[in-house]
Amino acid sequence: MEFDYFFRNPDLPAIDDGPLKGLNIAIQPNIAVKGWPSDAGSRALSGYTALEDSTVIKRVKDAGAYIGGSTRMSEFGFGLNESHAGEAVKQGVADAELLLDMTGEARVAAAERGVPGYKPSYGLISRLGLTNLIPSMESCGVTSKNIQNIRNILAVIAGQDGLDFSMPDTDRPDFRKREILPAKTTIGLITEAVNMLPEKERGLFQASINSLKDSGFIIREFSLPDFHLFSLVHSIAGSVEASSCAGRYDSVRYGERAPGAKNWNEMYIKSRGAAFGSLLKCFLIQGAYFQFEQYRSFEDACRIRARLLKEMDNIYSHADFLVFPALNPTGTEETEGLSSIYKRFSFTLFANVTGQPVLCLPVASGAGLPGVQLAGPRNSDAGVLTLGEYILNRRDGGK
Repeated sequence: MEFDYFFRNPDLPAIDDGPLKGLNIAIQPNIAVKGWPSDAGSRALSGYTALEDSTVIKRVKDAGAYIGGSTRMSEFGFGLNESHAGEAVKQGVADAELLLDMTGEARVAAAERGVPGYKPSYGLISRLGLTNLIPSMESCGVTSKNIQNIRNILAVIAGQDGLDFSMPDTDRPDFRKREILPAKTTIGLITEAVNMLPEKERGLFQASINSLKDSGFIIREFSLPDFHLFSLVHSIAGSVEASSCAGRYDSVRYGERAPGAKNWNEMYIKSRGAAFGSLLKCFLIQGAYFQFEQYRSFEDACRIRARLLKEMDNIYSHADFLVFPALNPTGTEETEGLSSIYKRFSFTLFANVTGQPVLCLPVASGAGLPGVQLAGPRNSDAGVLTLGEYILNRRDGGK
């Protein structure tokens, strides 16, 4: 199927200088571009046009990039149902694509289309002008056939933004390549994550690990018995955040207003009922339940999240990087339900809970395994990207 934009930039590329000169970037319509439709794939924002550029758009434009258009997305970017994420890059229509990664969307879309996909460390990139759903778990991800493009884009869009108060007060990271010495680099794998794969895919994943070992890397196995709790924490804490965030979509300021309401309260209820799709409704209702009826469960989820962060930090004290499968072969979104979302993204959402950077790499053609993930401790983005480039170069016959 030939790719086409949901909305195509009506302006021709300008002749600008800058580190991203000549780069054609696609976006999803939850990233604000002044004057462009920004409905985030939802009737709740039907007809909404962005009033100003988001910080990431302003920065890539200033660096000489051209925004080619916006692609179709799932509602508010939750999951990949009906999304065309990664397709513009796969077909060569765009050099890169920017999209929010809240459960692993940037990485899973990349894995399914055979291109690299990246989720940066949380807090590295400004969220100003991004239509949020789960603020504490979202990052602006990047897909591109070329990891150097990802590196160059991150070097431009990362760094302090005085209008995003959630960002830590740190200097702009240095994204230059690091030296990779396999004999001094430990790559770990979590046994419980690998064991979630069916037998055939587990063997293929182990073959990828063996190729890393053959390249001279030190491979270590770690046990994290609580790995399955990442999904639970994301489901509870994420849905509460989403329910709170979606409260602003009341049909008064944005979106369509349902007819026939007799009073303000009825207008809110009818309009919000018509504004969201069934999958997102389930997620928001679940969040409201934990927020108002089972708040203790939300508090427990937050405590477990803090514990998981500590457990991952402990593993990283013994390993430089971790490697994970990218896709659950038994997970699809053919039926709209929260369980299908959490099965499909069961190998990716851990990084949204912890905020660590992850690069999804395509596996060599014919290997049978659709992508692996390289993860590092928070703010180790340059190292993760360098390792990914090293592995791809070795795989493709480079040095």
